[in-house]
Amino acid sequence: MTSLVGRQAPDFTAAAVMPDGDIQENFNLMKYLDGGYSILFFYPLDFTFVCPSEILAYSNRADALAALDTRLVSVSVDSQYSHYAWRNTPVNEGGLGPVKFPMVADITKQIARDYGVLIDDSVVLRGTFLIDRRGTVRQVIVNDLPLGRNADEAVRIVEALRFHEEHGEVCPAGWQKGAAGMAPTKQGVADYLAQHADAL
Repeated sequence: MTSLVGRQAPDFTAAAVMPDGDIQENFNLMKYLDGGYSILFFYPLDFTFVCPSEILAYSNRADALAALDTRLVSVSVDSQYSHYAWRNTPVNEGGLGPVKFPMVADITKQIARDYGVLIDDSVVLRGTFLIDRRGTVRQVIVNDLPLGRNADEAVRIVEALRFHEEHGEVCPAGWQKGAAGMAPTKQGVADYLAQHADAL
């Protein structure tokens, strides 16, 4: 699989269930992002097991991401009607309730192919894509089906990218908001490690 990192995120137009519960038949990714950042994430199927825990975790962090000018978008190979039904199923019955981001219906599976996460021409892996304000993919993480993601990492990685863009420094291992960055020079590495190597 060729990585999309550093390349333009494949745009798409497809039906989606929007945060207000309405179905938008011609949802367009880049139009929706409108020059902001995005966490675009794929999940295998509606009405399954790990997926609702991830979707609710992302939805619970939607406001924190919105404060970072970041829009969440989810994609699976289910129809918009399946998404709609799942959103209208109570959480205590395995449903989602309202979620705070569009749920895209990739029933042709072309979006999943374009992003390289379709397996066995059937379902998608748990692919997560950080897209910057220019529409460039800056991070790709792909989990196998049984392995749920950490939604807090989505917030952290957007904060890291914004820190880099604003300050020109790079973010070392485990960087968190408020922590020191590193000058991208030989001396910058030496200075950072001299102070922080034992805490890494």
